[in-house]
Amino acid sequence: MSSNTDGSPPSTSSAAAATTRDWIFPSYSFVHSTHNIRRTPRRRRFSSYHPPQSQQFNSTAPASSSEDASNSFTTISPSYRPQSSEFVNYQKSTRLVAGRPDEPAAAPVKSNDAVSSEKIFSKLFRGCLRIRPRFAFSVSIVTTVLSSLLSKNFTLHKEVTQLQDQISKLNVGLKLCNLLDSPDMYNSTLQDVSLDPSKSLKIAALLVSIMLLVLPLFFLKYVDYISSSRRQVDNNSEEVSLNKQLAYRVDVFLSVTPYAKPLALLVATLLLICLGGLALFGVTDDSLADSLWLSWTYIADSGNHANSEGFGSRLVSVSISFGGMLIFAMMLGLVSDAISEKFDSLRKGRSEVVERDHTLILGWSDKLGSLLNQLAIANESLGGGNVVVMAEHDKEEMELDIGKMEFDFRGTSVICRSGSPLILADLKKVSVSKARAIVVLAEDGNADQSDARALRTVLSLTGVKEGLQAHIVVELSDLDNEVLVKLVGGDLVETVVAHDVIGRLMIQCARQPGLAQIWEDILGFENCEFYIKRWPQLDGMQFEDVLISFKEAVPCGVKVASSGGKIILNPDDSYVLQEGDEILVIAEDDDTYSPSDLPTVKDAKFLLVTPLARKPQKILLCGWRRDIDDMIVVLGGNLPEHELIQKSFERILLCGWRRDMEDMITVLDASLAHGSELWMFNEVPENERERKLTDGGLEIDRLINIILVHREGNAVIRRHLESLPLESFDSILILADESVEDSAIQADSRSLATLLLIRDIQAKRLPYREAMAYQTQRGSFSQGSWIGEMQQASDKSVIISEILDPRTKNLLSMSKISDYVLSNELVSMALAMVAEDRQINDVLEELFAEEGNELHIRAAHLYIEEGEELSFYEILLRARQRREILIGYRLADTEKAVINPPAKNERKEWSMKDVFVVIAEKE
Repeated sequence: MSSNTDGSPPSTSSAAAATTRDWIFPSYSFVHSTHNIRRTPRRRRFSSYHPPQSQQFNSTAPASSSEDASNSFTTISPSYRPQSSEFVNYQKSTRLVAGRPDEPAAAPVKSNDAVSSEKIFSKLFRGCLRIRPRFAFSVSIVTTVLSSLLSKNFTLHKEVTQLQDQISKLNVGLKLCNLLDSPDMYNSTLQDVSLDPSKSLKIAALLVSIMLLVLPLFFLKYVDYISSSRRQVDNNSEEVSLNKQLAYRVDVFLSVTPYAKPLALLVATLLLICLGGLALFGVTDDSLADSLWLSWTYIADSGNHANSEGFGSRLVSVSISFGGMLIFAMMLGLVSDAISEKFDSLRKGRSEVVERDHTLILGWSDKLGSLLNQLAIANESLGGGNVVVMAEHDKEEMELDIGKMEFDFRGTSVICRSGSPLILADLKKVSVSKARAIVVLAEDGNADQSDARALRTVLSLTGVKEGLQAHIVVELSDLDNEVLVKLVGGDLVETVVAHDVIGRLMIQCARQPGLAQIWEDILGFENCEFYIKRWPQLDGMQFEDVLISFKEAVPCGVKVASSGGKIILNPDDSYVLQEGDEILVIAEDDDTYSPSDLPTVKDAKFLLVTPLARKPQKILLCGWRRDIDDMIVVLGGNLPEHELIQKSFERILLCGWRRDMEDMITVLDASLAHGSELWMFNEVPENERERKLTDGGLEIDRLINIILVHREGNAVIRRHLESLPLESFDSILILADESVEDSAIQADSRSLATLLLIRDIQAKRLPYREAMAYQTQRGSFSQGSWIGEMQQASDKSVIISEILDPRTKNLLSMSKISDYVLSNELVSMALAMVAEDRQINDVLEELFAEEGNELHIRAAHLYIEEGEELSFYEILLRARQRREILIGYRLADTEKAVINPPAKNERKEWSMKDVFVVIAEKE
């Protein structure tokens, strides 16, 4: 019962306020209200606090600081119980200290500073209360309801557990009373059986788990509140909010840290196990270790919570199972992403190549197909090999393009990788340090840009820390850049200048029809090619005996060990092989030939070759070389004289414009007879032609043997071609024009159209009598057939067409109206040959150079007489009279030459219309 100080009964509102005062915070209006309701607190029966009797507070006393109020309390004896009036007086005094008088009093007059400070304080307080009131109120209600429900559940569970323990104890005691006689033994046994689990520890564990669950929510709301408060204080500030900073840090952690996602998943799993274990430990009778294990089983298998008993245990187990399902979904996502990323890496060619002694090709161009074909043929004798291609293309696209190539790989595996040869990490990815040969392809497009990229690639290759055991074969587009690339690469680099090689081949083939097919046979691996090998059993033998020591090969030169490995083509017959010398031969494969006993060559009548008298010459040698003695011997005339062939006047037409036109003119000037004419027909204006030639280093005034004749026009327009004396040219060279050389199909279409127009114009200008005679001789085409007319015109002049696409080759082969040059395929063959053996590059450079030895097609009357039966060895010895090496022949009734023929010692009858292929010095 509560009593009032004045004896009047308390009102209903007063009683309700008194009963709920301990847990409802008074409102702002109530605290600062001038009307104070007198309340008489009800005595609490179980209150453990008793104010002292001697301490009284005056209603008019000012409210001092909290320190004074706290110091006014004294220690109270536990046996003291105050009267109701004393307790009322104590409550009044506490209200006075708190600033809430029981009696209404006159409000004191406040100063302006006090009023302003009070207003500021009230605004701040109201602002704090307005911060998300609905959310805070909802959270507080939900938290309170859940806490009360859990508390009631735990209380009931505790009481049930205690009752069960008491029942079990009583049952045990009853049984012991019947069985035991000693009371002491009963008491000790009862103490052992009784179990007193730490209930307070379980409650603490449950509260900790709840706090850990709610804490992140309050932390996020606090961060959001701080961010919004900063924006309200300073709207113009550019400072990044706190939540954005946290999101950025998390993003950086996930992006930079390796295995960040699996680590985050592991941490989340451990946290869920710990929180679930603590919660289970609080609501069940299990130990902490068992609770943690049970929590893990709920996470691993969400169906295990079906066996839970009790409301609290079921609620916690369902929560843990729900979190386990989320973690399992995250784990599936991570595993799926990892597998997809790995397959994507394999699909895009990002994985590392684990190979050794493979051929590495860097770059992508139209020559790749022919290069792969030649490498596959070269590796066939070894049972196949490995070729790795790395380019800045998608791996799937590269594999698709290679799969469309119409040739057999013959056991060779082609591995594609996507990457840049300028990045060391990508080079290491293709095991560049373990490759046996590296081929750098030139890019399609501008020559200078292509060579600049090749130079940077060589720099990247020389910067590999592990070092290179392979040589580098670099395809260049401009001869002027060769010196710079060799300067950077040093001894590791072998260069093949594609444009220069094709230009020189076109000139050779134009002057010697049929030479293009012979070059294809020698450069390609399908027939016979160059090989260099040492044979110790040949040491001390003269070269003239070495020539007939191989039944399956034709010796062509010697690699002299004493001269630093210099290769000498077509050496003197009297040269004696020394220790360490190697033999250069033309054979079908490197394992198909070996020296044998010297064959018995029948005495063949040697033809009398009368060399023309040489004119006296005066030669100046400036400088000193270590092989100066060999030069003096050669210049002294001790070597056998060869027949000098009188050069005749020639007229050559060049259709189109190439960027290395000045080099072709220089080669033609050195090889043609004096007074020859070189007609240049293209769309470049004459003034601009002279400027380009001069910029390229050509001095037109110093041309000795040729006269330049300029004509301007389009090579695919008939009326422009008809203005030229096409029937009077000895050779016509149709070049892949510089304006369309980037597109192989477009360049070939233009070349093919020019070829057909020229042949048609030539056929129309032939005399009728010659046309009838030709049709009678060749009856394969009907009279008036346009192909027949063009074939007739092809016998009058030689047309060499520069073809870039191999598919165009079939069209020209079927029509037989042109002696073609397949430029891309020939360059690919040269690259493959140098990649297999870098020493062959020295041989090719000499054969393509302006000076030295080259391939020639000779007439039969230089070696045989009508009706003679001779073996290949006998004709070879006759060719040695002319300082020539015979390597093959072409019969009159066949179209393909035979290089390195079998059965070299068998005699046969030859025709005067046959031709022979030899290696001889340039005329």
